[in-house]
Order: sequence, then C-alpha cells, then structure tokens
Amino acid sequence: MEKKISKNKNWIENFDPLEILSCGQAFHWDMEEDGSFTTVHKDQWANVKKEGKNISWIFSEKDQKEEWFSYFDLQTDYKGIIERIDTIPLMKEATEYGKGIRILKQDPFETIMTFIISANNHIPRITKAVKDLSRIYGKEIGEYNGRALYSFPNPEEFSKASQEELRNIIKVGYRDKVLIETGKRILSGEFDLAKAGSLSTEDLRKELLDLPGVGPKVADCILLFAYQRMEVFPVDVWIHRVMEEYIFGEKGSKKEIHRKSVELFGKEAGYAQQYLFYYGRAKGIGKKEKKPH
Repeated sequence: MEKKISKNKNWIENFDPLEILSCGQAFHWDMEEDGSFTTVHKDQWANVKKEGKNISWIFSEKDQKEEWFSYFDLQTDYKGIIERIDTIPLMKEATEYGKGIRILKQDPFETIMTFIISANNHIPRITKAVKDLSRIYGKEIGEYNGRALYSFPNPEEFSKASQEELRNIIKVGYRDKVLIETGKRILSGEFDLAKAGSLSTEDLRKELLDLPGVGPKVADCILLFAYQRMEVFPVDVWIHRVMEEYIFGEKGSKKEIHRKSVELFGKEAGYAQQYLFYYGRAKGIGKKEKKPH
C-alpha cells in the first residue's frame, strides 16, 4: 500500500468522494466508518477521504497515483465548466449542491455490464449485484479494514457465469439472458472494446444499441462514463421530468428532451446531466406525486 496527501490543490473545491461515488455513475465502492470511501477500479483499489482542503489517499500499490488521478478526472477544470453552465435555470442551484462531482473514467466492460443491470433497477440492488459478481467471478485483489476486495470479472471470467446463477444467486432478474449474450459478444470480439473508443460518438452509440440489454439511456451512460463522450445526455424518467418542468417548461418525449438538452448544453451536456440528476434526486425535484384517492 502507499499513502498520499493532496493539500490545497486547485481542484479540491470541486472534489468530493461522497458526491462522485453516490451520484449514480459507479457501483463498486464502500463508505467506511471514518467517512472515507474505498473503491475498486480494474485490479486496483483506493481509499479516499476529504478533510477540509486536504485529500488523503491510500492506494493498493505504489506508483498508482497518476492512474487514480486520471480515474477521478482531476485534470479537468470543473470550476470552469460550472461557470459556463450555471446561467441556465436550475443549474446554479444544482452545481452548488453537487460541486464536488467529477465524472469517473471507468472500465468499458464493467460499465456496459453494470448499466445493463441498472435498467429499471435501484442503486442498492445494483450495488449488491456488482459486489456479488465481483466476489464470485472476479479476483481477490486485497483487503481493507479486514474486508476482502474483488475486481469486477473481465469478459473471460464473466463467461463462467450461467444464466441460472445470474438470476438465482446474483439476483439480476430478467437481465440474466441479455448479460450472458452481451458477455459472449464482447468475449468473441464481435463488439471490440479496444476499437470502440476510436469510433465517433454516433457510430459507437449504434454499436452499443446493438448489444442485448442496451437501450438509449444505457448507451448514453456507457458513452459518458466509459468513453468520456461529454456531449451526451442520458435521459431516464427522473431527468425527463426535471427537464420538462424546470428547464424547458413544456412536455416532450424522451427523444425530444434528449435532443433539446444536447442542443442546450452542447459539449458539456454530460456534466450538466450529472449535476441535475444528483440535485434533483436529493431534493425530490421532478418526483411524480401520487394522485389522491
């Protein structure tokens, strides 16, 4: 292990592990009793804690700082992004509330599989499924606070899972079949993870939509969180309502809301979506009210 402390860096104001890891973009992490967070990326793990203007890090191995700083996107000027988008209605409140959010640079295979699991699902259930998949099919990569940590299974490791195990042990429900089929396509190279990154956003979206279990919202999440296509704007039911009621002031289909949101935010659409999602969910904005009996 290696310990590091980041002091008084210009990015610390816009860095909060709680906001980054709990805003719905990642599911492979734990909050510790001391308020720190332990997260897994590929075959490495890190523990991070924010204390005032300092960030304390524990890395699973030496010389991992640059990789983890890249994973947390510390080179990007989020303060500048916020200044450019907070003139739009609701954005000032959203960026102030979630100003510590950063968009992680995640592993493509893990992102594809976890966001297939995420469709019509709840974060606690998704998180448990990801941890169970890692524990059963991944590799043990170390321990922290007496708890074993596991990497998410790679395509070859994932191929050992059966449809019955995914449904009955991992509890992914109806997603079992599409997870198996998508895993096979990636393992065979039919969907090439390495070449995918060189495709244009539209071409990559088409390739992703061809994968079993990947719809428009999941495809955009993969584009944003695995391939850093910041011009995309994932639209789920929650964001749909927020945009209708507080940004555009009129109803529209998911496709229309997506198009108008991308036009509004341009190359920073993905950042805006994360601020709005985190703020809207926390404040109950856009929550559908139950009709009185």
